[in-house]
Amino acid sequence: MPTLLADVQNLLSDLITRYSSRVDYLMIRLEEAEDTDILLRGDKVETLSEGISIGGHIRACHKGGWGFSSFNHLTTIQDRLEEAISAARMVGDEETILAPIKPVQAVCQLPLTGTDPRKISLSRKKELCDRYSDLLKSVDRRITTTSVRYGDSSQRVIIATSEGTFIEQSWVDMEMRFAATARNGDTVQTGRETSGSRQAFEDLIDLDAQVKSAAQRAVAALSLPSVKGNTYTVVIDPILTGLFVHEAFGHLSEADMAYENPDLMEVMTIGRRFGPKDLQIFDGADPNGHRGSYFYDDEGTPATTTQLIQDGILVGRLHSRETAGKLAEAATGNARCLNYHYAPIVRMTNTWIERGKTPVADLFSEIKEGVYARNWLGGMTNGEMFTFSAGEAWMIRNGKIAEPVKDVTLSGNVFQTLADIEAIGDDFYWDESGGCGKGGQNGLPVGCGGPSLRIRDVVVGGEA
Repeated sequence: MPTLLADVQNLLSDLITRYSSRVDYLMIRLEEAEDTDILLRGDKVETLSEGISIGGHIRACHKGGWGFSSFNHLTTIQDRLEEAISAARMVGDEETILAPIKPVQAVCQLPLTGTDPRKISLSRKKELCDRYSDLLKSVDRRITTTSVRYGDSSQRVIIATSEGTFIEQSWVDMEMRFAATARNGDTVQTGRETSGSRQAFEDLIDLDAQVKSAAQRAVAALSLPSVKGNTYTVVIDPILTGLFVHEAFGHLSEADMAYENPDLMEVMTIGRRFGPKDLQIFDGADPNGHRGSYFYDDEGTPATTTQLIQDGILVGRLHSRETAGKLAEAATGNARCLNYHYAPIVRMTNTWIERGKTPVADLFSEIKEGVYARNWLGGMTNGEMFTFSAGEAWMIRNGKIAEPVKDVTLSGNVFQTLADIEAIGDDFYWDESGGCGKGGQNGLPVGCGGPSLRIRDVVVGGEA
């Protein structure tokens, strides 16, 4: 990639002018990225690497058909343009409908509040991982397996389109993941923690308490009784709320999941009630400083904040320009790609439930027997059905938090679960640990947030 922005702009402008008359829409995206990846498993270093990648992709649309081609060498860009244009013309047989956006010319960088990880040596990053690995191992002799993963990535992206948009945008993202497995005879338990940031390397250097708690939870769970499987009123903490709103509801709000699925489209009808009157759900890259934040998406649409549920009623969904155009709605700035190897698809950014008015202590009142679940261990979704495993949990008895239990999984139908929300806490927490997967593009940085929730009639799996 040429280093001078003016040179790049002149090159792309010339290519767009020469080729755009053959299709309805043409976009060139160039990318320069640097990354670090460290993985320690027990006493073994499995990965220790730094890398630089340069490449780009081309998207062409003609009569509603899309062509895509990616490349690593700028010298091949004209061949790749021919490939993308030929593919679009070959498959297009309808009408190109893209929601309109205003052409933009901008250069922008997501600001850091502290040290850029690119200024930190690989050896110092490795030392940080070693310290956290030693901390996990030191908690208890029953810790048999540990893993620590560090990753950072910086991306500089340039987008040019046949509509006159030219954007350069750059950002830095960091993440650490920790896991500890404890064993006592045939009983095995695991604790996990993840932390991420788009603001400063310093956000990752003081995680001792968080790291230690992952190992402590694994050890403590060895001697805990399993929860008795049943249907309970459940109180979940903000981290589980963030996971729930992202995994169980957020993906169903991505319009490419719905507009070609008549059954889901019927369920996700704008104006339909899904929850109590005080339920507000949002998604947006516009809020500052989160892992899903940016100025423009990978189609050049400005970042927005989209309200998905207002007063319990579905009022919006997340769009690329194509899905917005086909549904006659506004583009929301949610077209994202992991890197230049992939075409942008509709993705969440930062997704959250707005804080409520119920004091957290009052969420437990009048629950004769229930479950309090905190943090997450794992989970999966299948359409509108979900199953999440809590990182730690306690029984609730007569309005009070009682004995701890393990093996707590929460299952249900997302729409029924939203309807069963009884109270929304007045607390709130942003979880920056998210790496979202969809369409083979795994690990896309996102943010999740929310308050504590009280939900009735949740199926809790455990000991029969």
